[in-house]
Amino acid sequence: MRHLALPGVLTERQARETVAGIRAVQRPDGAIPWFRGHHLDPWDHVEAAMALDAAGEHTAAAAAYAWLAAHQNDDGSWYASYQDGPDGQRPLDLHRESNFCAYPAVGVWHHYLATGDDAFLDTMWPVVRSAVDWVLALRAPGGQIGWKREADGTPVHDALLTGCSSVYHALRCALALAAERAEPQPEWELAAGALGHAIRAHPERFLDKSRYSMDWYYPVLGGALTGAEAASRIAEGWDTFVVPGLGVRCVVPNPWVTGGESCELALALWAMGESGRAVDVLGSIRHLRDGDGMYWTGYVYEGETAVWPGERTTWTAASLLLAVAALGGHEPTTAVFGGGRLPRGVEPDCPCPQAR
Repeated sequence: MRHLALPGVLTERQARETVAGIRAVQRPDGAIPWFRGHHLDPWDHVEAAMALDAAGEHTAAAAAYAWLAAHQNDDGSWYASYQDGPDGQRPLDLHRESNFCAYPAVGVWHHYLATGDDAFLDTMWPVVRSAVDWVLALRAPGGQIGWKREADGTPVHDALLTGCSSVYHALRCALALAAERAEPQPEWELAAGALGHAIRAHPERFLDKSRYSMDWYYPVLGGALTGAEAASRIAEGWDTFVVPGLGVRCVVPNPWVTGGESCELALALWAMGESGRAVDVLGSIRHLRDGDGMYWTGYVYEGETAVWPGERTTWTAASLLLAVAALGGHEPTTAVFGGGRLPRGVEPDCPCPQAR
């Protein structure tokens, strides 16, 4: 747990409290809802499981992945959300999102790196393989991935930059899993390369959601933009989204900072080699920490200032733990989010500029 202690952000005792807070929300069947009585979704469930692995809680994390395997649809997808409580296996929202269905590949690779558990990999590889194939059925000719299928199976071809940046990261982790299994996936390599190129060079292929901070930093966090391209993008949006001493805005012009976006930006900054700024951003959201170690989702900082909404989510706490783990040198976390050892796929021939 020492790698989860970061001066100015988190002590080791505080880290243990936060981990215990996530564990307290996890159900006996392994599912990790946002908080008890609320729903869970596959993406945030995986994020929380990754935080548990970063904290050494490998049995609890494995239970979370077992829940995913048990609830995967026959076509490889998961529903957008599931109910907490006595009917915890009942889906709430029957549409299925490409980003949500891709992200388990990131968590499975992280857990395998953390544990070296070959039996786990044997179990979860077919889960990841069918999920990735489901996601890639939503590809467009330009490389971008449609963001969902409706409940009746109708594909929605509009592509979201944040979601596709996360899918790109997931495809790279899936390719790492394929390499570990010695089962080459050339179609995945082509898809990853085309998607990364679309993110870097073709903003017109994505819906304009530039009001949201996630669209600003996610191409960096997902690994599509690196080096000078990443630095330029972060500099471009810094004054728009970062509120000194308070955190990162979720969406402009709303005077609302959120813990999850702040922690994800910090993780992106760390991946760029900007550890000092990453620590500053994480330190700025200490005001969101509650007495039991969990974190409020966000804070309204103008007018009637208040914590809002009145919820402390497992995924907010998880994003903080993962950012701190990366800064603390936790090797599985640095390998997954640093991206240096992840495959990048095969890029398409394209006469367009590579830079955004």
